[in-house]
Amino acid sequence: MSTTQSDRLRGLLEPLVAAKGLDLEEIELSRAGKRRMLRIIVDSDEGVELDACAELSREVSDKLDESDVMGEDEYVLEVSSPGADRPLSEHRHFVRAIGRLVKFQLSAEDGKGAEELVARILDVDDEGMDLEVPGVKGRKATARRIAFTDIAKARVEIEFNRKDKKEEEA
Repeated sequence: MSTTQSDRLRGLLEPLVAAKGLDLEEIELSRAGKRRMLRIIVDSDEGVELDACAELSREVSDKLDESDVMGEDEYVLEVSSPGADRPLSEHRHFVRAIGRLVKFQLSAEDGKGAEELVARILDVDDEGMDLEVPGVKGRKATARRIAFTDIAKARVEIEFNRKDKKEEEA
C-alpha cells in the first residue's frame, strides 16, 4: 500500500476508531486473488469485543463508500482485534500486558549476542518496566528492570494454566 493511500486511510479512519474509545493499531491493504483485502486492527485497554468490531466495520464501510480513498476496485473489509501473538511495540502494548508472561529479545550489548528473556511484566513507566523472572528448577523468582531501548522484540507468551485475575481475587 502506498504511503499516500495509507496516510489517507489513517486520516479517514482514526477519528471513527477513536470515537469508539479504541486505538487504531494497524491498517493493512493486500491482494486476495482479484480482490483487495483491507484489514483494520483495533485495540483498547479493555480489549475489543466482537460486537464493537461489527459496529465499527459498518461505520468504516459507510465512510469508505462516501470517500474515494479505495478507488473503484472491489475490496474485502475486515475489522478485528490483534491476535494474542502480535508483537508488543508501543508503550500502551506493554501497559496492557501487565501481569502477562512476555518473551523478550533484548538488543545485543558490547558485541555480545542478543539475550532472550521470558518474564512477567509487573509495572511499566516511561523509561521501561519492572519484571519478575520465573525461577528455574525450584529457585525463587527474581526481579529485573529493563529499559525500552534494550528491547529488540517482545511478544506475549500464551499461558493455558494460569488463573485469571478474577479467579485469584476469589
